[in-house]
Amino acid sequence: MINKMMIGIITAALTLSACAGDKNEETHHSNNNVEDVQKDHAMEGMDHTTMNHSSDGTIPDGLEESTNPTYPVGSTVIIRADHMEGMDGAEGTIVGAFETTVYTVSYNPMNGGEPVTNHKWVIHEELEGSEKNSLEPGTEVKLNADHMEGMEGATATIDSAEETTVYMVDYTSTTGEVVKNHKWVTESELSQVE
Repeated sequence: MINKMMIGIITAALTLSACAGDKNEETHHSNNNVEDVQKDHAMEGMDHTTMNHSSDGTIPDGLEESTNPTYPVGSTVIIRADHMEGMDGAEGTIVGAFETTVYTVSYNPMNGGEPVTNHKWVIHEELEGSEKNSLEPGTEVKLNADHMEGMEGATATIDSAEETTVYMVDYTSTTGEVVKNHKWVTESELSQVE
């Protein structure tokens, strides 16, 4: 009798916990709008806990300054990028503007970490042995950038390529972190302060 009663109690508890799990899952998804779901999906594989938010401001050899950027050096901007927590909506100052090709890349870190997909951004001058001409998506390259741990020296595949102006920015994240010489933000990821 006691065994049957215990089995009944355990079965009821498991059923209730399974239902509660389903309900929480549904609530979580129903609170996300389509844009949030797309953003979550786009950020898959992009663990930015190892990203070097600040840099020493060193510019890769061959990188040309923009002669007429939309946001000149010294401009105050709002960042509209979510490469890392606290970046989207942060106010920043342009410290460099350059003409180049920017790439999203996927690679396996040299330190054995999880594969990184669609990392934003690596510029043409940060690719080892790159020629003057832009490279096409699908091209395999060696990275000469150290934006993240395990990135430098890794073999990567180009996911996308775009010729544009890229910016180095100083900003204070919405979480309070002060970031200096962040590499890189594209022109389409910036807006003027209103």
